Amino acid sequence: MANSSVLITGAAGFVGSHLAERFLREGFSVFGVDNFLTGREANIKEALKHPHFRFEKADVVENFSFKNPFGGNFSQILHFACPASPIDFEELSQEILKVDSIGTLNALEYARKENASFFIASTSEIYGDPLEHPQKESYWGNVNSIGPRSCYDEAKRFSEAAAMVYKRKYNLGIRIVRIFNTYGPRMRLNDGRVVPALCGQALRGDALTIHGDGTQTRSFCYVDDLVDGIYRLSQSSEQGPVNIGNPIEYSLNDFAHVVQNVSGKKLEIKYLEARPDDPRRRKPDISKAKQLLGWEPKISLEEGLKRTMDAFRSEV
Repeated sequence: MANSSVLITGAAGFVGSHLAERFLREGFSVFGVDNFLTGREANIKEALKHPHFRFEKADVVENFSFKNPFGGNFSQILHFACPASPIDFEELSQEILKVDSIGTLNALEYARKENASFFIASTSEIYGDPLEHPQKESYWGNVNSIGPRSCYDEAKRFSEAAAMVYKRKYNLGIRIVRIFNTYGPRMRLNDGRVVPALCGQALRGDALTIHGDGTQTRSFCYVDDLVDGIYRLSQSSEQGPVNIGNPIEYSLNDFAHVVQNVSGKKLEIKYLEARPDDPRRRKPDISKAKQLLGWEPKISLEEGLKRTMDAFRSEV
């Protein structure tokens, strides 16, 4: 695989930058693309030092006519460009809709012309507020198509549908990962997600704030575990959606106590108004990932939060 090259959109984002480094470690040449809407140049600081990494600032909604700087065709196009936080759902709703519709179609057409396989970063949000628990890949979801989160939920559902159209019509090789709550270094501290929000508050010594009553659950996967699952899926022959996430379920109340323990601070917990359409329960069934990829998460929440807080210290 040393001579293979891949194109990653959203390469300066939280997940995309970690993924680029993983492909570089595996011997690939990596061409990264990002428009810095939510990605940051600091995230690719290490990748830019690598002789087999190239980067171009570009908006995949406006243009997708890249030339492989390493020569030949790309072996895989990995579409990871998309804002993905509660704040983004409010402030960047149109951009989300565009990158997961126009951007996805542009990336799919480029993959077809390059004779490359196509990898789409989907999400557990396509399950909505699930009526099935835990969520299997066969579950169709319970999504409010006109709610405040629908710009993200429905855009990701569209991107999966688009990938399947190209698979059926053009026999394009596709991979679909449904990512569950992921955290780790390079998250934006103020993006509204519960992990950076509570970690930042703990580091500042502020009260921990939870939207709703805290009984809603999440399953937190450290970014290194996620990227390992994504990489394994990219090298597999599986063309159906695969859940990648940590099946250990925490209520947000329990999560807040873990944050307190890791920070070594006893902090007040304040409850804010619940967010509209916020899922009550979220837990992946990862049987498919275990069976097909030999994958399951390894890093505990306590260890992952310690690493994440250490990374956030310079930003607080």
